[in-house]
Amino acid sequence: MTPPPPRYDHVIWIWMENHRRDQLVGSPDAPFATSLAGACGSATDYRTVGRPSLPNYLAATSGGTHGVQDDAPPSDHPIGADNLFRQVRRSGGSARTFAEAMPGPCTLRSEGRYAVSHNPAAYYVGADDRRFCASDDVPLGTPDDGALAGDLAAGGLPTFLFVVPDVCHDTHNCAVAVGDRWLAGWLGRVVGSPLYRAGTTAVFVVWDEPSPMPFLVVAPAIHPGATTSETLDHYALLRTTEDLLGIGAHLGAADHAPSLRPLFGM
Repeated sequence: MTPPPPRYDHVIWIWMENHRRDQLVGSPDAPFATSLAGACGSATDYRTVGRPSLPNYLAATSGGTHGVQDDAPPSDHPIGADNLFRQVRRSGGSARTFAEAMPGPCTLRSEGRYAVSHNPAAYYVGADDRRFCASDDVPLGTPDDGALAGDLAAGGLPTFLFVVPDVCHDTHNCAVAVGDRWLAGWLGRVVGSPLYRAGTTAVFVVWDEPSPMPFLVVAPAIHPGATTSETLDHYALLRTTEDLLGIGAHLGAADHAPSLRPLFGM
């Protein structure tokens, strides 16, 4: 353990899909996720804020669902609202999405194992959102080759990273064991990096629905096995990320959500 910094340099979100906590934590099919819950931090009552996937992704990044109740593409739901990606840029930081199986930067339609409804940056159209989506919403690659692997190797991570597995590796279409192995591969790269060991990087592993979902918090300052039973949701994740990155304002429902900093000693 290391003392928590007043402000984190990097926050990473990794979003998984469609499993309750009791289907993951403690399951023989998810040894890595189970080990994370024991070695890092976890919540036992983390809840969804909408259905199906897209409303949850929008809520976590903008503080509201904007009335969306489906997984339709950005052409059906252009969102002009302020959002976390824009907040980070305004504060002088960089915000990037790394989407696995996406055929090109900021792809606005689902294709193959890429689901655009899991890529919220593709939906925001206000201010400079479209321009930055074209440059900062990129294919993920593999743990050994590609955009994020390159950033880790170079020691130059963005301020905020949104990591989107494909619809197999996020356990939407494939078995829990498949996603658990994928998560182990990527988190191994992250926590083994000098940037993480410096103590100023926090990682949140999030499942979108159904309630209560697994929710894992990984940071050098967290006491091993730290757990909270407080009822939390995606708005608390947004609030906490804003706090960790020193962003003073809180978007939408995040303004009234609890911060995870005191709950996990971050």
